Amino acid sequence: MVKQSSSAQKIYILDTNVLLHDPQSLFNFAQEQVGIPIIVLEELDKFKRETSERGKNARETIRHLDELRKNGSLSEGVKLENGGTVRILFAPTDVAEKSALDLKSPDNIILFTALYCQKNGMDVKFITKDLNARVKADVLGIDAEDYLKSYVPRDEFYKGWIKLSVPAVQLKKDIPDDLITFAKNYNFLPNEYALVESQHNNFNYKIFRYIGGKTMFAPVVHPQLHWNLGARNPQQLMALDALFNPALEFVTLLGPAGTGKTFLALLAGLHQVIIDDLYRKMLISRPVVPLGPDIGFLPGDLQEKLHTWMQPVYDNLDVILHASTVNKHLKQLELEGKFIKDENSKPQETPIIYEEKHDRHDKHDNRFDRFDKFEGKYEGKKSSKHNGKKDHKHTHHDQYGFQSVQDLVNKHKLSLEAITYMRGRSIPYQFILIDEVQNLSPHEVKTIVSRVGQGSKIILCGDPYQIDSPYLDFSSNGLVVSSDKFKGQDLFATVYLEHSERSVLSQLAGELM
Repeated sequence: MVKQSSSAQKIYILDTNVLLHDPQSLFNFAQEQVGIPIIVLEELDKFKRETSERGKNARETIRHLDELRKNGSLSEGVKLENGGTVRILFAPTDVAEKSALDLKSPDNIILFTALYCQKNGMDVKFITKDLNARVKADVLGIDAEDYLKSYVPRDEFYKGWIKLSVPAVQLKKDIPDDLITFAKNYNFLPNEYALVESQHNNFNYKIFRYIGGKTMFAPVVHPQLHWNLGARNPQQLMALDALFNPALEFVTLLGPAGTGKTFLALLAGLHQVIIDDLYRKMLISRPVVPLGPDIGFLPGDLQEKLHTWMQPVYDNLDVILHASTVNKHLKQLELEGKFIKDENSKPQETPIIYEEKHDRHDKHDNRFDRFDKFEGKYEGKKSSKHNGKKDHKHTHHDQYGFQSVQDLVNKHKLSLEAITYMRGRSIPYQFILIDEVQNLSPHEVKTIVSRVGQGSKIILCGDPYQIDSPYLDFSSNGLVVSSDKFKGQDLFATVYLEHSERSVLSQLAGELM
């Protein structure tokens, strides 16, 4: 029972969802008293058998409490090394019976416990990730707050790049003078990108990555790809630069739907696994927070469930593999004299000068996406030849032995896994891609990133504006928080992609709905 205090004794009462979000939250209120309503223990007990991250966090919280009880009575309060205390709270039955709340609900019992503590002279701070619980607490006169240990305000969100306009003549220099001057007054972080464009023509630009030292900036050029696919805008070029840089072991790509985050990561991963042989294989995973029933309700065995759940990844991989098919077919046509590429054609606009031998990097000019251009020229020819079926005779991967996504899986170059099975592992020499990371908590992301072994590279992708988890938002999800925590590290880079390249409809849906 909570004793009445003559002075206002502050206590932070934690909701169940806080402990499921971060088991270490027990120890994150230094010099303060932390209260756990006893009904929370019952809720943790319900989740502890789950194989999910929620189940893991429930078990970890219970273990923490079991260790603490060895140092004293949890009902009276156990001292922590940080100067605070942890205690288990409960309200007397006779008082509970008089409550206006429906105490059949565990959430209401937690609120009632907080209300009882407050009425007995305590300064209560109710900490919960549940928006509705905070609203109900406000109605009851209880001071309620979100759990904000890992929180990035929107106005402090780090995009990973800045934009600077300079006179066009400066773009002819290795490094524009205005960029050097700007760098003297701006605190560039390692691997932060600078988009330097002409004052009168934003299609005329150079991109640099900050590396510090006397050199200060490294120019960014399009990587030499074996496939006729590439970046369509400056931010995609930044992303490819980070993805293909072996020194950058941790890369995050953020942006709205259709900006190419997942596609670029898959393109870079496949290239470095199959063509460059830098990694043994590519491992791909995404959280089980779909728009509908979870993976357990999907039909079939585990592999069939994974295939359905990972369908967006398969779709992107199919585009890449199909591009290699078109490339092989065009080369054959060239040899037969049936197709001649016009290498001398140039757009009317001023060409981009970041590297003259590369095509112009403009979403209105499709030469950076030659796959689309060639498909348009040979659409009728290709349709009559394939009749909707895959022709494996003309597959670029023939020389590597890969003709389909399943081929990559069968030959151990591609692995699709549930995040649950990544815990407790060390993953060496792999290109690791985790998609939809905005639906993971910072604690979950920490668990995943800590699995990265020697010689591996990990990529986190997601849209912080499209979150399906009920206890996460733009400022508290694992993607945004991890990007903020790692900024400034030499092995890290992040890029926020702004422009949708999927379709006009997709872009409008993101803007209007």
